[in-house]
Amino acid sequence: MPLTVAIDGPVGAGKSTISDQVARRLGILHLDTGAMYRAVGLYCIENNVDIQDADAVSALCTAQKAKVDVRYQDSAQRTLLNGRDVTPLIRSQEVGQAASAVSRYPLVRKMLVQRQQEMAQSQPMLLDGRDIGTVVLPHATVKIYLTASAEARARRRMLQLRDKGDQTPFEQVLEEVNARDWQDTHREADPLRQAEDAVLVDSSELSFEETVQAILSIVEAKQ
Repeated sequence: MPLTVAIDGPVGAGKSTISDQVARRLGILHLDTGAMYRAVGLYCIENNVDIQDADAVSALCTAQKAKVDVRYQDSAQRTLLNGRDVTPLIRSQEVGQAASAVSRYPLVRKMLVQRQQEMAQSQPMLLDGRDIGTVVLPHATVKIYLTASAEARARRRMLQLRDKGDQTPFEQVLEEVNARDWQDTHREADPLRQAEDAVLVDSSELSFEETVQAILSIVEAKQ
C-alpha cells in the first residue's frame, strides 16, 4: 500500500504551500484537490452559470462538459480544465468563492473524489483539501488537520493579496474567511471536519518552516 498523507483544514491555513514543501521533502507527489474544485468554479464563471444553482452547476459538469485533470510538471501540479492549463487562473478571490459554492453539490464531489482516489491508488501521494481524511482517503497512512485562527488566516490572505496589488482591507478579508468557514463546515455534502484519527496542527503561532517540520515529524512517527 503506497504512503498516503491526508491534510485537511479551513481556507487560508496554508495547506497548498505547506503541502507542496512536505511532499517535496518526502519525495512524493502532492495533489491539491482544492485546485480541482477551483477549476469547476472557474468553468461556471466562464459559462455564466449561477454557482448557487445546484441543478445548473450539475448539468454543466455532466457528459464530460467539465473534465478536470492534473498534470505534473517539474514536480508541481498543473490543473487542467478540458485539456486547458488553468493553473494561473484559479487563485483569485472570485474563483475561490465559486469553488466553495460548487463543492457543496454531490454530483461535483462524486466526480472529483473518484478521480482523486484513482490517482492516489497507484503511487505514494499527499492530498490536501477539506474532506481528504474523512471521505477521499479514509484509510490514509497519515491524517493531519491543519488550521489557524481566523485572524491569522485572514492576515496571511491579506498579504497574498497585497503581493498581487489587491488592497482589500483586513476587515473584509476576515469577513470572507469567516463566511468560507461557515459554508465549508455547514455544507450538506461532506462538510469540513477533523477526522477522528487526524493529528491537529495549529499554525497560528508557527512559521512556515516550523509548520512543515511539525508535519514531517508526525509522518515520521506514524511510519
